Parts: sequence; C-alpha cells; structure tokens
Amino acid sequence: MILAAALQTTLLGLRLRIVDPLWLWIAPLGLLAGLVAALRSWQRQRRARALLPEERRVRILPGSGGSQGILRGSFLGTGLLLLFVAAAGPQCGERTEIVKRSGIDLVVALDASSSMLARDVKPSRLERAKVEVTALLDRLRGDRVGLVVFAGESFVQCPLTTDYSAARLFLRAVDPAAMPQQGTAIAAALQEAKRVLDGGSRGGAGRAVLLITDGEDNQGDALETAKELGDAGIHVYAVAVGSEGGEPIPLTDGKGNVTGYKKDRDGRTVLTRTDVPGLRELTSRAGGKVLSSGGADLGVSAIVDELEKLQKGELESRLAVQYDDRYPWFAWPAFAFLCAAAGLGEGPLRRRRTA
Repeated sequence: MILAAALQTTLLGLRLRIVDPLWLWIAPLGLLAGLVAALRSWQRQRRARALLPEERRVRILPGSGGSQGILRGSFLGTGLLLLFVAAAGPQCGERTEIVKRSGIDLVVALDASSSMLARDVKPSRLERAKVEVTALLDRLRGDRVGLVVFAGESFVQCPLTTDYSAARLFLRAVDPAAMPQQGTAIAAALQEAKRVLDGGSRGGAGRAVLLITDGEDNQGDALETAKELGDAGIHVYAVAVGSEGGEPIPLTDGKGNVTGYKKDRDGRTVLTRTDVPGLRELTSRAGGKVLSSGGADLGVSAIVDELEKLQKGELESRLAVQYDDRYPWFAWPAFAFLCAAAGLGEGPLRRRRTA
C-alpha cells in the first residue's frame, strides 16, 4: 500500500502531524457505516410493529423499540471513526534529539575484466555479481559502502556513501567494454580500496574490502598488498565467481548475442578458471576468508554475517525532530465503543425472540 505524504500543521501553538492522511479521508465512512446500521435497525423495528395488532404491540414491543438499535449503530460509527483516525498516525508535540548512525566502512572491489563475461554462472559472472551486490546493499543498515571497479587498471566507481540508491546506479553502469585496459590486477584494486578507506575513515569503524572476482591475477603481487591491508586493520573477504574447471570467454555483438569465443595467438580458445586456492591465501593474510565459490548463490547471507562481526563505529551524528505518537488517544476509545456496540442487541424484538 502506498502511503500519502505526511501532513503537518500548527494548532494553538502545538505542532500536529498526521503520518498517513489517507485514513482521514476514509474516516467518514465509519460514521456512514454506523448510520446505515442504525437505519436498518429502525426499519426492522418499524416493519415488526406494522405486522402486529395494535392491542398486542405494547406487550410484545414495549416503548419505541428502536432506540437500542440506534444506540448500537451510533457506538459502531463512533468506534470506526476513531479507529480510522488512530490508523492515520496522529502525532502531537516535538522534541529535538541527536541521532547517531553507526556501522562499518565497506569497499566492494568488483572485477570487470572480460573473463567475468563467462557464462558458467548464469546469466554471466559479472551480471550475477551485480545481482548479489545489489542484494547486499538491501541488507546493509547504516554502513558506508564504496565501489572500486578493476580490470588491468582500477578506479573508484562510487566513494563511501550511505546513499545505497546512488551506489546501485553506479553498480549498474559497470561494463567490461568501458575498461581502458583488460587484465585482472587484484593488487591495484586492493590498493585503490585502501585509499578510499583511508580517505574516509572516521569514528573507529571497522573497515573491510569485499573482493568479487574469478581470482585470475595477472600481476602476482596481490598477496603482499593483502598483507599491507591486514596490517592496517582492513579485513579482506573474497567471493570467487565461476567454476574451477574452465569456461570460454564469449565475444558478443552490440545486442549481447554471442558471436564467438576469445582465442589466443595460436587460435586456441582461451579458458578462464576460478582460482579459489589463491583467493584463500590472499584473504588469510588480511584477516578474512573466501565466503563462497561457484554456483548460483554467491552467499550474501554469509557476507552479511561476517560484516556483522566487525566493530561498529559512529559514522554520523545529526539533529533530528522527533514527534510524539498520540494514536492511543483514539485507539482505546475506539476499542471501547466497538466493544459496547458488540454487546448491545437491537432492542426488545431480539430479546423477545431469545426468551
């Protein structure tokens, strides 16, 4: 259900706020329901009186006969009206509080080399990695996240931010065709991630790098770089994407259709293999571990569980206006009126039938 924008006003110097004004538009329907119930009760009593001879009417239907049904309808309408007002979320009074946001600093280092186009993970290694990172962003609460993209070179795609919507936009824009140099320079990616964390670190928050790659390092100095990050208190976790058996790298046209496979100088098809053992050794030097390898599920739950173990730090403090909820003022009377309506009958006619 789409909620309407909150309504704010001032009455007698007090700040009033309605969280969901849509319920206020529905509230008159409660009175209408009570009116209909009272009217139907009155009509039933009138028809019953018309069917009885006048000399027996006083004994069987003493008094007006419809007052109790009308009272019941009034209680029902009032109860429903107050219930809808309570559902609108009335708030009165305000106070200013310091809101502190705590979390960790996380940089996702995403491999965007051509080998990530291999399709041993559907629809491709890169697209599956994007889906999983998006799912990870949906699970984060208050943590700052940045994005480093790498192939033969690395660059910052998104700085540290708590704006996860912006991070998703930058993530969707990652494309191997836009990389200036192909290859897989894991060491450069880790160094770039460290620069991002060092430049934005504050509040004693835990720092981590999530490396998502097939693990084929073309430079060979990633282990030393990982140790540097570990010595600096930065945990490095890795998600190995793809299979260890080897998969050809597809060549595609502008519409994404496969036109062939990448070949080496001798005309042989190039196979890309996931280097899980290499990633295990790399992460062990930086206080992390490989969280998943291969398959359709890259282990978002495992990633979140590991990040939760890191020390939370204060990332942001700001003043915020807090409103006091007043819905109990309407909810409890509504409950009382509805219980009273349920307990009332519809007058002497019903009592006579149950006697």
